[in-house]
Amino acid sequence: MSEDQPAKTPVITPRRALAGICLVIPFVALLWVDSYSRLTPEFIGIPFFYWYQLAWVPVGAALTYAAYVLVRAEERARKEGGAR
Repeated sequence: MSEDQPAKTPVITPRRALAGICLVIPFVALLWVDSYSRLTPEFIGIPFFYWYQLAWVPVGAALTYAAYVLVRAEERARKEGGAR
């Protein structure tokens, strides 16, 4: 690399750490099968095992969107700071 160009290293910021946590939460919650491998309580006749997994679909989508917003805000702040 030339001396004019600083080396770009990955930076872990609080926003990126929070985005990572948002992405890990549904992953861990659904991999820990012992926490939801039962039939009760039922919700409108659906056993817990099924509705728990289905409930994570919108929750996981919301957490993924939150991670996206956090990373985009970080990139925007980094670009604005670099332009000055």
